[in-house]
Amino acid sequence: MNEDRAAVIEQIAAQVRACTLCGLHKGRTRAVPGAGDPHAEIMFIGEGPGFNEDQQGLPFVGRSGDLLVKLLKMIGLERDQVFIANVVKCRPPDNRDPLPDEIIACKHYLDAQERAIDPLVIATLGRYSMARYFPEGKISKIHGEPEYNERCAYIPLYHPAAVLRNPALMPQMEADFLRIINVLKKVRQMRAAGAVPVSAPPAMSVEAPPVEVPPAAPETPPAPAEAPPPDDEPPVQLSLF
Repeated sequence: MNEDRAAVIEQIAAQVRACTLCGLHKGRTRAVPGAGDPHAEIMFIGEGPGFNEDQQGLPFVGRSGDLLVKLLKMIGLERDQVFIANVVKCRPPDNRDPLPDEIIACKHYLDAQERAIDPLVIATLGRYSMARYFPEGKISKIHGEPEYNERCAYIPLYHPAAVLRNPALMPQMEADFLRIINVLKKVRQMRAAGAVPVSAPPAMSVEAPPVEVPPAAPETPPAPAEAPPPDDEPPVQLSLF
């Protein structure tokens, strides 16, 4: 990308803050575009903002954020060395799961962030971000197992909130985080050699216009959606790319 990454990320953030593409904007205090190093090698993608995030306009600042920071320190990283975003940029009411139309409305923002940052590793946190790349996956089966495409490794992880609800998951979460460093080293080596291993490239689950920085658009009412899936069922997918 020819433009400065930080400038592009800020452009995207400005569009997110003004966005009215779905009904979530009506109840937000602040949109949560994402935060971190625009040159980060590792990008974490969660599900959606909670109460604290909505108040501060920053991702992962509550108890889940505290756990994420602890896990990052365990592998020798600080929060400001990675980039953190969510599949939806505004808080769903009562912290419910994001709906398909809401994920679609935010998808092109997240796509643009990925293109601008060009991370070596994308770590998904929870089922809904996992489903963006692993639409048929179950988090209990594939957590910690990386897949690769021509530029990047993708590794699905439990959401920190799931670990807080079920502390028995903590050893698995720690083991999965420790794998990130070896995955990162592998992608560094492969990029330096001009090739990245390809193993069943992850497929994004929904489509949006291929724009670099999405323009604001008039509000459209959200489409009806089915009830959220059970805890270990993958979210409903609308299409593949």
